[in-house]
Amino acid sequence: MDCGGGGIKSCLLDSGGFQLGNSIRTALRYPLPPEDLLGIVNSHAVALGHFDRITLGMPGMIRHGIVVYTPHYIRKAGPHTKIVPELAAAWDHLNVEAVLRERFGVPSLVINDAEVAAAAVVSGEGSELVITLGTGLGSALVDHGRLAPHLEISHAPLRWGLTYDDYIGEAERIRLGDSAWSRRVVRALETLWPVFRWDRLFLGGGNAARIKPASRERLPQSVTLIPNAAGMNGGVRAWSLVGRSE
Repeated sequence: MDCGGGGIKSCLLDSGGFQLGNSIRTALRYPLPPEDLLGIVNSHAVALGHFDRITLGMPGMIRHGIVVYTPHYIRKAGPHTKIVPELAAAWDHLNVEAVLRERFGVPSLVINDAEVAAAAVVSGEGSELVITLGTGLGSALVDHGRLAPHLEISHAPLRWGLTYDDYIGEAERIRLGDSAWSRRVVRALETLWPVFRWDRLFLGGGNAARIKPASRERLPQSVTLIPNAAGMNGGVRAWSLVGRSE
């Protein structure tokens, strides 16, 4: 299950990580308390049928299946709107992994959505960074096939007092247009190189396909564009990425 700022997508995967049948998507309606998101998860689970495990990726700082901070679901009308204190309290340190395990009676894994995407594409060799471009910026760092502790790069300041989310998020893409936004993406990646010095960088998410050809040519050879479907297709391999079998 891939939980984004605009909707939740789900599918069944076989043991090799290949998709079985069609995926399901439900658009989110805000405000979004945990009960509403879990209700969508439940409806998808019923529609998909039998499964042996659940992998759920969601935005924000997720640590050991617990929501330390999620940026979108605590707001009145979605991304970039006013934070609702009651929602923030409801999501704060919610053990989503334990809730899913109890509700469905199967092993469950809850991690950041970019980390699930990383599981679908990394080679397991060297230092591999995955950046996803969508509502905001998602990230995952994998070192020799093991997931490193999550960092919320999206909330770090970049330029003019703006965070990475502010600078290259969906709202700015719409405001600037794809060409100017694409140039910003290249500049943002250039600022990350001295921090990570990756061996490979995978660039995905729903907006990666919107990067204009002129800007793609400016990307270093170590950068590989990946499809948005990686956000679900990594659901099986994600377990080994975090060192868990069940």
